Amino acid sequence: MVGIVGYGAYLPRYRIKAEVIAKQWGSDPVAIVRGLQLNEKTVPGMDEDTITISVEAAKNAVRRAQINPQEIGAVYIGSESHPYAVKPSGTILIDALGIGPDVHVASYEFACKAGSEAMFVAYSLVKAGEMKYAMGIGADTSQGAPGDALEYSASAGGAAFIMGKEKVVAEILFTHSYTSDTPDFWRREGEYYPRHGGRFTGEPAYFRHIIGAGIALLEKSKISPKDFKYAVFHMPNGKFPMEVGKRLGFTKEQIETGWLVPYMGNTYSGSSPTGLAAILDVAKPGDLIFMVSFGSGAGSDGFIFRVTDEITKVQDRAVKTRELLDNNKIYLNYGEYAKFRRKIKLNE
Repeated sequence: MVGIVGYGAYLPRYRIKAEVIAKQWGSDPVAIVRGLQLNEKTVPGMDEDTITISVEAAKNAVRRAQINPQEIGAVYIGSESHPYAVKPSGTILIDALGIGPDVHVASYEFACKAGSEAMFVAYSLVKAGEMKYAMGIGADTSQGAPGDALEYSASAGGAAFIMGKEKVVAEILFTHSYTSDTPDFWRREGEYYPRHGGRFTGEPAYFRHIIGAGIALLEKSKISPKDFKYAVFHMPNGKFPMEVGKRLGFTKEQIETGWLVPYMGNTYSGSSPTGLAAILDVAKPGDLIFMVSFGSGAGSDGFIFRVTDEITKVQDRAVKTRELLDNNKIYLNYGEYAKFRRKIKLNE
């Protein structure tokens, strides 16, 4: 049995409402909220970035796993907002958690599926017997240009997963990836904000890849959508994950538990992983979980998990994802938000 032995999430306390952004740019707040099914989003604090988010999520994962961090043989952080262009994010994390120095560390990038990419490699190394434990993390402080549609959703947060073979809380039964060269979203070296290909972001990119990975995963496993207790998909807005789930045969009730986006926004690499963490917080032994990520460029990673009897032992060992989402919120006005996200650039 190989799978998740510890998991944890982290979301910043700061928030901004979608209607505040809409009013700033003269858009109809009601239309924006209804159209995107987004009410508000998380905003990273002035001293928060992908690394600090990863550290907090990883600490929660270690608390649940109750393992010696020195036994973790690999740490992979997937993000499209690594603080350094040339320096791995994971080296700071391993010092913060007391991991290593005998550890393999790497930063991963694949737009919004970099987190599931890190999870897949961590799982594969443990499955191959290369190490006892490996950690995969998806975290982001995602960017959206002022006035762009992405500004309503681009948020911050992440989740960490420790893979192992002992005291597994969610066994990984099947995986599948689906990838193509579909340039729906990109950011060149040196550019601060990403750009998107408009009409390419929906059907040719998001829906094609999640459905491609999802159908293959269902065929490979010979498990029907109705047999799953939960399903989670990448959440660029509130509408897309519900629509893609419906097309694959899943119900709203199966998706709702991990559907954090209306009050979290799109945490990019942390999106579907954070939804998975919220599901694990309430899952029961025997539950089947279906997860498919999506990353622009474009590709999807799919996982099928089976929850074990160990889950009830770890759920209360660390703060739960919904508690992070719902409690201790601090709301910002647009000026404060622009300051926090460093949207005002001074000429040098």
